[in-house]
Amino acid sequence: MSTRRVRARPGEGSQLREEILRVAEELLEEDGKEEALTIRAVAQRAGVTTPSVYLHFADKEALLEAVCLRVWDELGNRTREASAEVDDPFAALASSGRAYMRFALEHPAQYRILMMRPSTSEAVQSAAAACVASIAEATALCVEAGVLRGDPDELALGLLSAVHGCASLIIAQPAFPWPDDLDAVLDHTIWMSGLGTALISRIPRDATIASADLSVELDALAARLSVH
Repeated sequence: MSTRRVRARPGEGSQLREEILRVAEELLEEDGKEEALTIRAVAQRAGVTTPSVYLHFADKEALLEAVCLRVWDELGNRTREASAEVDDPFAALASSGRAYMRFALEHPAQYRILMMRPSTSEAVQSAAAACVASIAEATALCVEAGVLRGDPDELALGLLSAVHGCASLIIAQPAFPWPDDLDAVLDHTIWMSGLGTALISRIPRDATIASADLSVELDALAARLSVH
């Protein structure tokens, strides 16, 4: 049973807010669904009254967003650290995308709430923009190196669509017949989106390519790349 707190002294408000967020994060991760995160449940576990929670958060939605945004800076840090560890820009982009998907799978509840439902919140929209920025930084280096062609921001949106789609599908449909080795799924998505973007960025949108010709050219390309 929770122990009821005494009234906070001046200067303890920030500590109580942090405690409320910590407890709310526990509830969200334990259940995995936002329905479990109610003001009453958070107050009970934190040992405070519901008005005490409302002093720091206007409603459940504000609390929910604050809980999810607690981990969001980690996403940008991870993708940048992953790309910084690799010298080759194309390999660095792949590492960045892999780190992105790994983050989503490690924080499924937060990712689902922030990236898989509509929101008009400026904080959530800023978080989503940060996702694009973290991928766009690695994409811009690939454009500078010549491996990708086009506007880095537009290319990043396409790449983000691929990694987001993969992570979202795994989170939303865990009952799908996924292989035991999910890393293989992530790597396949990385290669598919990265190599596909490198090729498509060189071909006019209105180009018509016969299947037979495409097969021959891709086989030849794969043979040349496999030598290295």
